[in-house]
Amino acid sequence: MAKIMEAENNVINQIGVGTEITGDVSTNSDIRFDGILTGNLKTRGKVVIGETGAVKGEINCKNSVVEGKVEGKISVAELLTLKATSTLTGDIVTRRLAIEPGAKFSGNCNMSAETSTAYAGKEPEKSAEDSKKPK
Repeated sequence: MAKIMEAENNVINQIGVGTEITGDVSTNSDIRFDGILTGNLKTRGKVVIGETGAVKGEINCKNSVVEGKVEGKISVAELLTLKATSTLTGDIVTRRLAIEPGAKFSGNCNMSAETSTAYAGKEPEKSAEDSKKPK
């Protein structure tokens, strides 16, 4: 059974150039967009927005590489990489951020381990102080 689960995680969904999707997309696997998405995108895997790709909506994922355009909030549990060709207009919530020279970003950025883990389908880790607080 474990081997089947591992095989499913290796699947990469690809949305090609010229493809336009309107609506929300949800997957457990990695996904690459070279087309256009107008809607929200949620995955437990990695999101790659290619140079010709564009997303207008919220993105929630484990890792992401942006080479194209994103308009909206992007929440990444681990690492968000903005390549030199990228344009991001919106807020970022991530644990780690890499921005190449030439990338364009307009918005707010929150780099907090507690906030970013919630977007990968995980519960935020509780500190020793949190466990002592009355509920």
